[in-house]
Amino acid sequence: MQTISISKLKKISPEQLFMLSVLAVNGGNYLYNLILGRLLGPSEFADAAVLITFLLVLSFAAMTFQLVTAKFSVIFENNVLRNFISKVYKNALIVGIALGVLIIVLAKQLQLLFNTSSSNMFIIFGIGVPLYFMMSVNRGVFQGKKQFKALSITYQGEMLSRLVITLGLIFMFNIQSSVVIAIGILISFVFGLVPFKTKHISFKKTFIDSSKSKQVRNFFILTAFYELTQIIINNSDILLVKHYFDSYNAGLYASLALIGRIVYFVAWMFVMLLLPTVVQLNKEGKETAPVLFKYVGYIAGIASAIVIVCAIFPETAITLLFGDSYLAMAPLLWKYALATGMFAVSNIFAYYYLSLGKYLPVIISGVFGMLQMLLVIFFHDNLEQVVFMQIIAMALLLIIQIGCFIFDYNISKPKKA
Repeated sequence: MQTISISKLKKISPEQLFMLSVLAVNGGNYLYNLILGRLLGPSEFADAAVLITFLLVLSFAAMTFQLVTAKFSVIFENNVLRNFISKVYKNALIVGIALGVLIIVLAKQLQLLFNTSSSNMFIIFGIGVPLYFMMSVNRGVFQGKKQFKALSITYQGEMLSRLVITLGLIFMFNIQSSVVIAIGILISFVFGLVPFKTKHISFKKTFIDSSKSKQVRNFFILTAFYELTQIIINNSDILLVKHYFDSYNAGLYASLALIGRIVYFVAWMFVMLLLPTVVQLNKEGKETAPVLFKYVGYIAGIASAIVIVCAIFPETAITLLFGDSYLAMAPLLWKYALATGMFAVSNIFAYYYLSLGKYLPVIISGVFGMLQMLLVIFFHDNLEQVVFMQIIAMALLLIIQIGCFIFDYNISKPKKA
């Protein structure tokens, strides 16, 4: 029996191990949020949700550096690669320090804008921002080189340390404060840096020839624009609800968003595998569409299953995950999951074209990200209307992304003689 178990483990590919790791990380992050929701209750959880949303915004901003590093770690080699990675680390550190200082300086204004109980939570969060950018470049190297074991360790370390430290501080000192949550997030960034290869960092002047620099710059701008649309689509609703509604309703909505976004977080593991695979196939002149079809099929199937479960068992899902205090959101659960599911599928198309360096799908996502935000700004009489506006925007986005792919695929495929 032991021999059979060992042989089975040997058959598991690094990609499959990484997928299992991402599922575990997402599960741990969900557990972290669910425990906070139960411990704090709707009103106090609204403050925690703002910090969690800031963390998601930071992850999308830093993802620009991670994806750029991942793509060109596949394309560049030897000295060019070393110089490139060193330069990305420098730029990431500069951007991280600038953003961190900005958050610290604007802490009081952020407190007023989002109706939070403390400004200190933003100050503590700002201190950790440079660390997160360094962590993302480190992950980009692992992702591009398909070193999925090391990549898994960084994600596991960040998740486990945040879960253990935050809950440990809450239970040991009986402090249910957003400041404690911010401290847990800050310390988790340190653990997320492990394993960290210091040999990639050099403060000497690095040189990359102009053609390669232009290639990197163009992809960086394109990726940064797309990650901005991700920030808008994924997080603007929670921040706008926190601004327009009272703390109780904002806390209820935060629980709804957390449950409904399960499919999106699952989709991330496919995005992490998609980008280096598509870049490598394209580099070798091979067909890339089958990879897209495979991952779209996975996400569409998962999304459909989650929407169906949320539609049939909404009260059960909310009671099990958050408790009876959040049951008012049960009728909206499947609707929010539907909006998120459509976005997750359209996201796969966008990242596929991003991997190929194509612009139009990324611009389309930006347009509909702004549309979603504007719809919520103008139509927010109640939480149901907020969710309905997102369904409209995401349905249109998915239809147009599929239409663009069909058109592009028919144009680019070789014609039979």
